[in-house]
Amino acid sequence: MPQTDPSTDRSVGTILGKRARAAPDAPFIVADDRTLSYREADRESNRVANAVERLGIGAGETVLVMMPNVVEFILLWLGLGKRGAIQVPVNTAYRGGLLVHVVNDSAATTMIVERRFLDRLADVADELMHVARLVVFDRDGGAPALPGPLASMERLDFGVLLQAPETPRESFPAHRDIKAVMYTSGTTGPSKGVMVTHAHAYTYAHGNFELMEVESGDRFYAPLPLFHIAGQWAVCYAAMIGGASAAIAEHFSVERFWPDARRIGANVTFFLGAMANFLARQPESPDDATVTIDKALVVPMFPDVHDFGRRFGMRVKTTYGSTETCAPHRMEWDDPNWKTCGKLEDELFEARIVDENDEEVPNGTVGEFVIRGREPWVLMAGYWRHPDWTEKAWSNLWLHSGDAMWRDDEGYYYFADRVKDSIRRRGENISSMEVENEINRHPDVVECAVFPAPSEHTEDEVMAAVVPKPGRALDPVDLIRFLEPRMAYFMVPRYIDAVEALPKTPTGKIQKFDLRDRGVTPTTWDREAAGVKLGR
Repeated sequence: MPQTDPSTDRSVGTILGKRARAAPDAPFIVADDRTLSYREADRESNRVANAVERLGIGAGETVLVMMPNVVEFILLWLGLGKRGAIQVPVNTAYRGGLLVHVVNDSAATTMIVERRFLDRLADVADELMHVARLVVFDRDGGAPALPGPLASMERLDFGVLLQAPETPRESFPAHRDIKAVMYTSGTTGPSKGVMVTHAHAYTYAHGNFELMEVESGDRFYAPLPLFHIAGQWAVCYAAMIGGASAAIAEHFSVERFWPDARRIGANVTFFLGAMANFLARQPESPDDATVTIDKALVVPMFPDVHDFGRRFGMRVKTTYGSTETCAPHRMEWDDPNWKTCGKLEDELFEARIVDENDEEVPNGTVGEFVIRGREPWVLMAGYWRHPDWTEKAWSNLWLHSGDAMWRDDEGYYYFADRVKDSIRRRGENISSMEVENEINRHPDVVECAVFPAPSEHTEDEVMAAVVPKPGRALDPVDLIRFLEPRMAYFMVPRYIDAVEALPKTPTGKIQKFDLRDRGVTPTTWDREAAGVKLGR
């Protein structure tokens, strides 16, 4: 049996082992093609861990994983964790330069990849610096040859990882050991590899377990990618900690979400704000009353989120979190204040709101959210192979989130913006999120993104990229008149672009840097050029 110290060991192998002994036949992962029990997860991940060791992959060595949402991804996550190898999940939308950056920056020599992504690797084969072995997963059971540009690499079938003995591991990594390098979505610049310890991943997952009050018998369904912390930790790991089951799907679909949730009997979910907003904007149906989900995490909230919850019979709450900072806030169900992300879990974390000089600002003042743990290893250990980025992020002994927030006198925190997305117009600071919330109330709008555009008067102008509802044409003047009574005059956008879709990461984050770089184009509507005046 593995030798562990229950008081300190928070490695994934320890947690899975406890569940496998307590409820071996209980379902852990539910997918369209199979259900994985806790006993099966424990045994099959032992096979993966032993196979990885036989391949000569040492503890502390990185392994790239570019896989869809399938049970085999879960087994990799668990097996690599048991071995002590460092999982490096790859965003399955990456190709070209983005893919090269993550693959090379990871310094991994082994990559586990689904067959359909081989052509993407072949396209950049001459730029890959370290990868020498490809373990190919083919869900149809085939054994495809590597494309020509990759032919010099060692090739193995994924099945090799499941053919090793299921002998239990003699020991597991310590809670302080690096479990994964999770690359950020790159919404504001190049993706950074966040070094995640076993304790960090456990703390994030345990926080979501507590927040969502996950219990044995719950079924947690959220079609979020497993290469991201929300899918891997907030859903699957939180379910494991609670002895519940997690249902996985390859991607989110507005049309399929409720039917799938009913079919699998899901009662817990995690909505990214855009997902919930899309569902809330669908026409009402008699089937709304038959939704099985009772507990919904919505991140971030939106103005009519409580109407959304009542419509589908769900309790709702939210939180704040990131790959670097964990998820340190807690709140009650159906808190009427939809703008807050809750209070700090201050038994485990300390936090401040600071100015550009790292001086704490008074309550009610927007500044950067900085945080540190009261226990070691519960926040990121740094950025992989970039000590300069780590030093900057951890300046003055606080981890800098890059997020602008403010705190009220009762201790509730409010997300204002990404620091780089905040807008300053003629001396006024503007939260892009607050402007977006009001634009999204317009009956012709599906979603939008608000960002700064350079002003000829110095500072910024407010610009909005807006996605109209299908079959509707957005009238910019009508939108301006809609917004006037709902916000301060200086917040009303000057520039409006009607677009078919917003640039996003696969996890639903809007890539505002792309919109900022594009800026004002010949098709952009300009309120001032159109002569539309605002009342004050």
